[in-house]
Amino acid sequence: MENSTVSYRVSDGVGTITLNRPDVMNAIDADTHLALQHALKRADHDPEARVIVLTGEGRAFCAGGDIKGMQGKTAFGDPSRVLSVGRDLIDLLVRTETPLIAKVNGSAIGLGATIALYCDVVCMDEEARIGDRHVNVGLVAGDGGAAIWPLLVGPAKAKEMLMTGRLISGKEAETMGLIAYALPGKELDSKVQEIADELKALPPYAVKATRASVNKLIQEATSSVLDLSLAYEHLSMKTNDHQEAVSAFIEKRPGNYHGY
Repeated sequence: MENSTVSYRVSDGVGTITLNRPDVMNAIDADTHLALQHALKRADHDPEARVIVLTGEGRAFCAGGDIKGMQGKTAFGDPSRVLSVGRDLIDLLVRTETPLIAKVNGSAIGLGATIALYCDVVCMDEEARIGDRHVNVGLVAGDGGAAIWPLLVGPAKAKEMLMTGRLISGKEAETMGLIAYALPGKELDSKVQEIADELKALPPYAVKATRASVNKLIQEATSSVLDLSLAYEHLSMKTNDHQEAVSAFIEKRPGNYHGY
């Protein structure tokens, strides 16, 4: 399966999903959001794929939401839906049975960080940056960040990172316990292959069921937060501060915020 924004390939038991918008650092727009969901479903039901690797084309893993595409918009996806389309992607990442390895080859920001952190094993270029900068564009960290960060690093550190929008290196993320491995970029492919080889050599049902068992905890924690945080995020999309933050980002200037 392949389209203009997401590709899927399988080789020797490893399915690779690649975000393919390198000109915008693999930012997620509405079409890419849906294409990624389709790719995850395809890979999870592919009998040839014992492991799924998720990565980005070019110099970034995923820069998160397409900020320029937010200008003038007050909603993401279909505004007639009660439950946000953002929930669909997070549900898939949690409920997919095939083990997921995130190969974070470059920046993973906002939704990009969330996508990586919901994978089972995160391998990251030690010089790449990761963080959730929703607040920096006047948005609530609603698309899963408010759920997964506290699970990985605890509520106190998660609140600091999410409320400031601070970016950290892969090395800092490993030290913090946010990711599994940070290593030089030239070693990233071999480390991902090593883990994939180890996983695909094991009895697949046992691996999948173990993933599903642990992810039950993640699913319950996510469900307790996600609908509320997504609702808050949609409300924040309607604020003047959000539009000012988007304009400030595009115009490369400080924002002028008033709290509404």
